[in-house]
Amino acid sequence: MKKTRILLLSIAVMALLAAGCKNQNSETPAASQQPAAAPQAEAQQAAGKSGTVVETMNAAGYTYVQVDTGSEKIWAAAPEFAVKVGDAVVVPEGMPMENYHSKTLNRDFDLVYFVDGVLVGGATQASAQGGMPAGHPDVRSQASAADIDLSGITKAEGGQTVAEVYAAKADLAGKTVNVRGKVVKFSPQIMGKNWIHLQDGSGAEGTNDLTITTAENAAVGDTVLISGALAVDKDFGYGYQYAVIVEDAKVTVE
Repeated sequence: MKKTRILLLSIAVMALLAAGCKNQNSETPAASQQPAAAPQAEAQQAAGKSGTVVETMNAAGYTYVQVDTGSEKIWAAAPEFAVKVGDAVVVPEGMPMENYHSKTLNRDFDLVYFVDGVLVGGATQASAQGGMPAGHPDVRSQASAADIDLSGITKAEGGQTVAEVYAAKADLAGKTVNVRGKVVKFSPQIMGKNWIHLQDGSGAEGTNDLTITTAENAAVGDTVLISGALAVDKDFGYGYQYAVIVEDAKVTVE
């Protein structure tokens, strides 16, 4: 009888232990899911700036929002979407534009981030339709030299032609290039800089037009000598990508 009681007691203990293990295992997925949400939230946070909308307005198919992040106030704009003051939003990384003037609003902004969409309450409230606000010059488009005479342009002493810059871009990356050519397009004060498209008659389509940013002025048709550091595979965001670009160049009109 005593042996039977001991046996029954042993069986009962084993059953309790098995049940305990089963319960512990059943809680493991829930416990493992809990921390998984944190990195996801951090990743979303790292992808942009979060805060509360303190001002908003619509203009020319775009919605502008001023967002208080707690440490700063920033302006962002995206294709028109529904939002109101007090909404929690996340502004993803976008294209910063300094000293931007909105003709529709007749208002100047020190800095505006143009983005594909803004997260409102965790959901993207704007369609990724791309494009810049109405009236903004498209610095991506390659200029045409059809009406500009590119003949007789001599290569800069110790420098490169436009085609040579493209051909040797891997070796020239980060180095100073010197190129002589004619201005075929000039776009002033985009992101606080002047943008020049330069051609010298060398290169085929896609390798015959060099983009330069500078603080200096030039006019379409000017023959100029530019000198500056070459950047390769430059991505400004919002679709503005350049295989080669000369940044903050010195420009001498000849």
